[in-house]
Amino acid sequence: MLIAFLALSITFVACDSDDDATPIVIEEDDDDTDDDDDGTVNFVGAVYAMTNGDGQVAGNVQGPNTIIAYGRADDGSLTPIGPFATGGNGGDYDGGEGLDPLISAYALTKTDDNENLLAVNAGSNTITSFNIAADFSLEVAGDPLDTGAIGPNSIATTGQVTVAGTKGLVYVSNITRPEFLAGGEPMHQGTVTGYWLLEDGSLQAIPGSTRDLPVRPSAVQFSPDGQWLVITAINSGASALGSGSEDEVTVYNVGADGVLSNGAWGTATSTLRDNTEGRNLPSAIGFQVVGNNYVVVTEAREFQPDGTPPAFPALQDGSVSTWQIQGDGSLTPISIDVASGEGNTGRTACWLDFTADGNTFFVSNAIEAGLAAYSFDNGVVTLLDQTAAQGTGTGGADNGPDAFAVTEGWIDMWISEDGQFLYQLYGLDGTIGVYRINGQSLELISEESNNLPDTNTQGIVAI
Repeated sequence: MLIAFLALSITFVACDSDDDATPIVIEEDDDDTDDDDDGTVNFVGAVYAMTNGDGQVAGNVQGPNTIIAYGRADDGSLTPIGPFATGGNGGDYDGGEGLDPLISAYALTKTDDNENLLAVNAGSNTITSFNIAADFSLEVAGDPLDTGAIGPNSIATTGQVTVAGTKGLVYVSNITRPEFLAGGEPMHQGTVTGYWLLEDGSLQAIPGSTRDLPVRPSAVQFSPDGQWLVITAINSGASALGSGSEDEVTVYNVGADGVLSNGAWGTATSTLRDNTEGRNLPSAIGFQVVGNNYVVVTEAREFQPDGTPPAFPALQDGSVSTWQIQGDGSLTPISIDVASGEGNTGRTACWLDFTADGNTFFVSNAIEAGLAAYSFDNGVVTLLDQTAAQGTGTGGADNGPDAFAVTEGWIDMWISEDGQFLYQLYGLDGTIGVYRINGQSLELISEESNNLPDTNTQGIVAI
């Protein structure tokens, strides 16, 4: 994610489909021990990436949205098993260069039981639910549903909250409401809205579940017990924000009926406007709620300390901050503003995922095209390695507009269900990087290209 201020302007830029669900059959070769005798590959998992359109980057509404599905072998390698249309359009609400077009995490997500995949259609203002078949192909479960606002960009689900006939609760964040659209990122104020996930995989809107937000949301997640819905924002503290909110993280209580509390139970930020340290404000994107309700948030540092839009050279190194949700919904700070780099080498810390043991997590930096490794101990985080993985990116003194032309743009990531592999989406290269996880380090083992557009992608999930 990157929100870059162009000179003398308040324009910002960030950090082919069909429904053929036939299982893929490939020719056996002598080295493929994962094949059945009939030549059908026995995949151990899958990876799903979203096109968010067809690569177009002019205007908010993009082309038809598609999920590109890959079967995952036990060595981590990927085999395309077909595109699956969402029935909606992609969108771009980040200025048009095609990197991180929704400025969000979890534009694509899955249920814990691996039975359903959920996607946002930002250009159509809808969400789509898929059933995941045994062969990891996808089948749309019901028609896409309207979200009631503009630019759905993040979706969360929990199986901890249900009513009769349902298997879980879903909430989606929307970038903005119509009255704030023209003002761009600094002025956007969005919403969250709830749905029931039905037993057949389709969605049903929950009346009265919409909550207006004083900020532009970037991601939503439930706490592990389903008691809390947590929302992060990219423009908290912005001087142009009409609400005046400085809420980087917001916590709502989730009722047994699936409806949120009328107001937030807890809010927090790591850095207030006009702070004496001269620190840029946090544009929080990717986060997770782990363990005993620890909220672990990535923070790009872009809006300037007084809340004015960031000039590109004024960007600062990003960070990670953590809080713990208390019984009353309030947030207790633990580790605040733990930098992801130094000297402009980690400016766009925007996405994260945890290893299987929960002791390590990796943070993706978009413009720098790299992954940083952090340790985690009951909410306390420490930067272990700024460059646990490194691609082609732009760091240090390279602060000009050409940064977008020379970076692969590492955005969303997801660690496989078995904890062995990290799948990194290159947002400006149409590629998925496959990394083997070796404790707290990463090893690049392959890259999968030629199936995704080289711009405007958003969202990845691994099973």
